[in-house]
Amino acid sequence: MPAMATSPPRLLGWGLLGTARINRMVIPPLRVSPRNRLAAVASRSADRAAAYAREWGIDRAHGRYEALLEDAAVDVVYLPLPNSLHAEWVLLAARAGKHVLCEKPLALSVEEVDRITSSATAAGVVVAEAFMYRHHPQTLKVRELVEQGALGEIRLVRGTFSFPLTRADDVRLRPELGGGCLWDVGCYPVSFARYVLAAEPLEVYGSWQLGPTGIDETFAGQMVFPGGVLVQIDAGFRAPLRAEMEIVGTEGVLRIGRPWRPVRGEPLRLSRRGRTELLACDGEDRYRLEIEDLADAVLEGRSPRISLAESRGNVATLVSLLRSARERVPVSLP
Repeated sequence: MPAMATSPPRLLGWGLLGTARINRMVIPPLRVSPRNRLAAVASRSADRAAAYAREWGIDRAHGRYEALLEDAAVDVVYLPLPNSLHAEWVLLAARAGKHVLCEKPLALSVEEVDRITSSATAAGVVVAEAFMYRHHPQTLKVRELVEQGALGEIRLVRGTFSFPLTRADDVRLRPELGGGCLWDVGCYPVSFARYVLAAEPLEVYGSWQLGPTGIDETFAGQMVFPGGVLVQIDAGFRAPLRAEMEIVGTEGVLRIGRPWRPVRGEPLRLSRRGRTELLACDGEDRYRLEIEDLADAVLEGRSPRISLAESRGNVATLVSLLRSARERVPVSLP
């Protein structure tokens, strides 16, 4: 019998909703993906959109965000806008029948996440939050070690993410745009802790130092998880680059030196019974992995690695930490 003809895999057209700097991390993997292609870019300025399209070799340029949502060549919207605009444009994209990969945080309130979830369900589209580190083999290995009991019972998780923010006009310094270090970088250790513990905090306490614009420039938080597990995080815009996680159990300690940007040659360090074991992980492109995860969800009907329920839990924790810092009281989560 003659061989059955096979149709080529469907290509998902991606549109960039804005010309943010983070785009340069997703453009290269979109270029090489067998199931995805970069179809269009939009800006609030037609001239800027056209110049950006020429610079990056993008076929279609739109001078209005709305035009990108109307473009039939766009199946998936990548959304890297300022934090305060995330929920609004995710909702508009979903209602336009577009799938969405939205940069973190997905929204600035639990109520916004709930509206996104309802809209995505009604429209039959996939919406996922772009925590790129969650797709890397190193992160999956950490969760596996914890689940297998390699550290014994977990008692403490510590995490940090800070860097010096020197641009005075940076949108992350503007409170009306959802600025602040907890939303920008503190969300990472919060997300990591919730993921490896596979649980939500019962109570949180936060403290901050505010900058001239009113946003939190330094944030420290403590969370109590089921079983009495403690999580301590800190984040900031006025400190040197610091990025690490440490998980402490009754039988061992696991140190992750580059949790957000894993690289080949930077192993996990597992210390048990007086010995330290170096655990290597593959050096995968975490942005390519999150793009392919979205394609899996759209084309194969799989659940995205980061569900909207998980995003809701992260937003709820961040909102509670900010409330605690503002009111100077512990905050219990339902």
